[in-house]
Amino acid sequence: MHRTEQEQAELIKEISGVNTKKCMKCGKCSASCPAYEEMDIRPHQFVSYVQNGDVNALLASKSIWKCLSCFACVERCPRDVKPAKLIEAVRLMVIRQRGGNYLTPDEVPELLDEELPQQLLASAFRKYSK
Repeated sequence: MHRTEQEQAELIKEISGVNTKKCMKCGKCSASCPAYEEMDIRPHQFVSYVQNGDVNALLASKSIWKCLSCFACVERCPRDVKPAKLIEAVRLMVIRQRGGNYLTPDEVPELLDEELPQQLLASAFRKYSK
């Protein structure tokens, strides 16, 4: 079944539980993002893209894989918008469209490095096990 971008935007809001209308475009979420420089679409822009129904750009974005899922953007948002939940919802849509997980659990050990912070491992588990 092919959905329109607006239908996909509604599905993202439903999966994430985020009310994009609460965003006041202050940018605090993006300012606190440790992956900001690596993202082609920033956390505050995710909210606008979903609100405007521009989902195809989000589905093709590198940002859904660059997000650390650290939830710094969620903590900094004065309106409790939760941009990270939108990013996770888009990531989940892509994984579902591909018909499986982006990484299998067996592939994870070969990617590990002793220098990686523990938070990254928990984030990767949350990202790739949905």
